[in-house]
Amino acid sequence: MDWYPLLNSLRIAAISTAAVFFLGIFSAYYIARLPRAAKGILDVVLTLPLVLPPTVVGWLLLVLLGPKRPLGAFVLETFGVRMVMTWWSAIFATVVVAFPLMYRTARGAFESFDTTLADAARTLGRSNTWIFWRVQMPVCRQGILAGAVLSFARALGEYGATSMVAGYTPGRTATISTTVYQLWRTNDDAGALRWVLVNIALSTVFLLAVNLLEVRQKEVRS
Repeated sequence: MDWYPLLNSLRIAAISTAAVFFLGIFSAYYIARLPRAAKGILDVVLTLPLVLPPTVVGWLLLVLLGPKRPLGAFVLETFGVRMVMTWWSAIFATVVVAFPLMYRTARGAFESFDTTLADAARTLGRSNTWIFWRVQMPVCRQGILAGAVLSFARALGEYGATSMVAGYTPGRTATISTTVYQLWRTNDDAGALRWVLVNIALSTVFLLAVNLLEVRQKEVRS
């Protein structure tokens, strides 16, 4: 059994999660402090990929990154790098679809934060940076970690946008999801079942991790 689809999926999901972890946290932190009107507009924009069909996200990325599109053509001519149909092209897709999960979860954690703790730290002369890393992040860590786990699971299982942006090439761009589809197309039900079981096992582990984090968060609050 060729394990490349699993390794590639884990690699893509890990890189994507690292990216959306920081992007989601800082977006949530600053947007949570904005006026309600501005917050509402930005919320719609940033969470739109969560409700859009993955194929729509993939098409929009192709319009942006395709070799005959302005950005894709510029990168190809300047650096000689194609931004689509490579294994790392899938990272663009998984970042877009996983970001809303990280952002919404982190924002919820920040909005439930007791601001009196920050005010107390300010009276002691602590800076906002110190308060963020030493007070707010530790208090909100369970919710933020849950968002990271959900983002990783979402990136790991992404198919629609990934297949459009990265395609399917065995040993180069194949992921678990695209491999299952290709095996099904070739009537290899046994091979498809093996990868389905692998995906189910991984997803079960991530869901158990999220449930454990939620239980721990409730225990901390109580």
